[in-house]
Amino acid sequence: MLIVMKFGGTSVGSAERIAQAAELAIASARKGHRVVVVTSAMSGVTNLLIDAATNAARGQWAADVRQQLFARHESVAATLIPDPARRASALAEIDKRLDRFEKLCFGLSMVHELTPRLLDAISGTGEMLAAPLVAAAIAARGTASSSVDATELIVTTDQFGGAEPLMDATRDKSGARIGPLLAAGEIPVATGFIGATTDGVLTTLGRGGSDYSASILGAALDADEIWIWTDVDGVMTANPGDVPEARTMAEISYSEASELAYYGAKVLHYKTIIPAFRQRIPVRILNSFNPTHPGTRVSVEGDPSVPGVKAVTAIRGVSLITISGTGMQGIPGIVARAFDVVADQQSNVLMISQASSENNICFVISTKEAPRVVKALKVALDIDLARGHIEEITDQAVAVVAAVGDRMRGTPGIAATVFGALGASGINVTAISQGSSERNISMVIADGDAAKAVRALHQAFKLHEAPAEARP
Repeated sequence: MLIVMKFGGTSVGSAERIAQAAELAIASARKGHRVVVVTSAMSGVTNLLIDAATNAARGQWAADVRQQLFARHESVAATLIPDPARRASALAEIDKRLDRFEKLCFGLSMVHELTPRLLDAISGTGEMLAAPLVAAAIAARGTASSSVDATELIVTTDQFGGAEPLMDATRDKSGARIGPLLAAGEIPVATGFIGATTDGVLTTLGRGGSDYSASILGAALDADEIWIWTDVDGVMTANPGDVPEARTMAEISYSEASELAYYGAKVLHYKTIIPAFRQRIPVRILNSFNPTHPGTRVSVEGDPSVPGVKAVTAIRGVSLITISGTGMQGIPGIVARAFDVVADQQSNVLMISQASSENNICFVISTKEAPRVVKALKVALDIDLARGHIEEITDQAVAVVAAVGDRMRGTPGIAATVFGALGASGINVTAISQGSSERNISMVIADGDAAKAVRALHQAFKLHEAPAEARP
């Protein structure tokens, strides 16, 4: 079986954690599996790199950042790699990559312009520092391993800051580079988060990029499974910070995982599973701090034995934009123009709701984007405002709570339970949205009511109880 294992920042955040990651990869290899590792940067490193780039663009480049980064990775190498020659080789690779980082930041401090392309080149350095350490840790334990930059594997568009993979080219390059290493019995260690354009320019894959890298490589290599090693036991029925009795789900479907990720669950980014979904490759969410836990398996079918709502999640830090006016009825093009503005502002719409009377349309976007979107809407719709077709355009800080489950479709009483639970808890629903797939019901509520709403729904659907067949 070919397994692509991705280790997150906390799973490679120290010498102890990298040693554990190496042991986990080797343990699977000893069972006869072929293993490809994808690593994130050590925890905190990417933020340090981005801060350094931002400060350099302001003319405040701190030359000691390079030394901080080298010292941290050198300390880890001293603990992990007993062989002096192997340790010196890993540190030489790290030093070379930090030289590049330092030169980029120094140049940035001269020109004072942090472009998306330059930010990608700097922020992707953390994975390039971690990969040689992870590979050396595996090799130090008796299994051959090489680090491979994902710029040699993943071919992407030139959308810096959020590049998309070009899968045909990625399949060709990954097979040619990784295939011989696997055939030789090695465990290749690839850098997560980054790729390169067809011209070889480094790009990053955006938020959740290392998970996305694992899914892309898994699809490109026709992996049998993709394992995401993180610091939680799997995908839970709710955020345990909101619901202490939330439990880990044994199996969910791709569609449920995508809905949960889109609506705020932080274990997986919703983009992550797309390449795996297309290839029908199961994804396992596992805890490197608790490796004996079975975690959550994400598959095509999910768990068909669990009816109705399977999990509840919430998105915070969002705003409800409302365009309203009795004169909107029968006026063509207002909705189209409104969403053209949102697209021009490069804002992602999380939810849309419109009354059939056409007197009101509302949608949810990030609170950070709300002021500029509202301003742009007022400019674009100024004639309709002046004529009274539109009376006001407002924004309000809110939260979105979603009840998610594949088998909500055709299950009577779901909506009644949702609104009954919220009503009993004194929570007012401002707007509602449900897709025709009936896979989720999303509700806009006051920002301060999010945790209470999640708890109420979790209790109402008895999600703290394991499915009957899973109980001891």
